[in-house]
Amino acid sequence: MEDLGIGLVSLLRAAWIFATLPIVIAFLPLPGLGWFRSSLLGFAKRGKILQSNSKLTVPQRYFSHFYVVAVFWTTILLFAVWFYAIKMLPSLIEHDFFSTLTSHLTGGSHAFALHKSLSTRDHVYNVWLSVFLLLLMEAQVLRRLYETIYVFNYSPSARMHILGYFAGLFFYTAAPLSLCCTFAPEVFDCVKNLVAEFIVKGKDRMSRPELTIWMFVTPFLRLRWYAWMGAVIFFWGWIHQFRCHEILGSLREKSEKPEEYVIPYGDWFEYVSSPHYSAEIVIYGGLLVASGGADLSLWLLFAFVVANLVFAATETHRWYVHKFEDYPHNRYVIFPFVY
Repeated sequence: MEDLGIGLVSLLRAAWIFATLPIVIAFLPLPGLGWFRSSLLGFAKRGKILQSNSKLTVPQRYFSHFYVVAVFWTTILLFAVWFYAIKMLPSLIEHDFFSTLTSHLTGGSHAFALHKSLSTRDHVYNVWLSVFLLLLMEAQVLRRLYETIYVFNYSPSARMHILGYFAGLFFYTAAPLSLCCTFAPEVFDCVKNLVAEFIVKGKDRMSRPELTIWMFVTPFLRLRWYAWMGAVIFFWGWIHQFRCHEILGSLREKSEKPEEYVIPYGDWFEYVSSPHYSAEIVIYGGLLVASGGADLSLWLLFAFVVANLVFAATETHRWYVHKFEDYPHNRYVIFPFVY
């Protein structure tokens, strides 16, 4: 099981590196890479910046598929990890009691018992921290699903490349898993044992742990300062992304023709051309801060988000500048006052 966990973590990290590296290469000002940059840009284009007659495309309204998958998968992971975290609480209490008793009775084994206690505490803390991160991710994907249904009004001609479609499905499968990948095999084993017990014993004969509201609340109250700081950053980006998406969703109502585009104004649009991308970076930066930054998987996830959105925002900004003669020249691409 430990080898399986290491294999899953390594596979996810390799996937993020493999997904990020081509984008970074496309940004390098090296001669002879024009064809590579154009090809990658062709895969990344969608909506207004993608030619409607492009081949191998799907309707942009298929964006909803991403968030249906994301909500389904994130919810499964959230409940599975939460169940595993609750199952670990009694053993933690017993272990702490045993360690305290040992420290009083045997001076020689005190250091060893203390080491085991701290190790167990750290493991349980990390599990509950992953529950917290998955709750934040759940808030994100639920809002995005709501937006695709009620906020965005995609043009019938709006398309996206099929490789971009599959990349979106990959992202919303791998991103939630990256929040709990270090002990995902243990969670799977715990759920598998529960299912096996249900099959053998039946619902009426299964052992039922005594659950109290404090078992759900207390572990979150013990989260360290960086978890709550990350949550504040997360919801800062979360709120502004929702506002920017509302602005984009209302543009079609302001346009006289269904296929006509207008310049968006308001909120972070006053500073950058793609503030919804800026907010997305803030959101995943908040997840990274909330995690404590100790897991390389989340750093690689964040690196992919930044590289991918900066790449897409650069082309969006270029399109705006060429499309509108009166486009505000004081707007940056994605990072206010920087780029």
